[in-house]
Amino acid sequence: MKIEFGQESIEFHVEYGPRKKISIHIDPTGLITVKAPNNTIDEVVISAVKQQGEKILNQLHAIAKSRETPKVREYEDQGKFLHLGKYHFLQELIETKELTEEELKRDLKKFYFSSCKKVVGERIQIYQKQLKVKPKTIEIVESRTKWGSCSSDKHLTFNYRLAMAPIEVIDYVIIHELCHLTHMNHDRSFWRRVGSVMPDYKAKEEFLARYGQAMTL
Repeated sequence: MKIEFGQESIEFHVEYGPRKKISIHIDPTGLITVKAPNNTIDEVVISAVKQQGEKILNQLHAIAKSRETPKVREYEDQGKFLHLGKYHFLQELIETKELTEEELKRDLKKFYFSSCKKVVGERIQIYQKQLKVKPKTIEIVESRTKWGSCSSDKHLTFNYRLAMAPIEVIDYVIIHELCHLTHMNHDRSFWRRVGSVMPDYKAKEEFLARYGQAMTL
């Protein structure tokens, strides 16, 4: 569901169950879940979200701010950059001799794209067999807001910056998107499926929310 609040939109999904009152939850990635009693009408749900609209937007803004790109990067031999969860000197990742800062940045981005493609390609083979699903296509992309996505036609994309994350965090994003091949929404069935493969998936979500701002160029 989606509502307009002031100049902004608030998008959320609703989980119905045997509960007495409505509650609103926002996870570290900014996903909003409204938990409501069975048979609650849409108007009541929307009213509850609007009542908390300012608080919800403040939390979403705080999450977005935590992901802002750091302003300073040292593009020199001894500059440090993340790769698969560990910091490395720039010269350990790419050739640095006689290159300008712009050339170093360009080549480093190419390195991450290549590394992400390789790691995702290898790891996705493991989990698509486990989950008994298969995407039609897989693409590595540049995105400021999403670590991965799954379209209705089974096209998966993964953010090249995932190459900076630990393998187990990359695995989580892969599992998350593969589970969307059978559950397009973030409903209870979806999270049960994710949890059946990776029980501690919430820790991986928290890692991305906390350290995602450091995983950038």
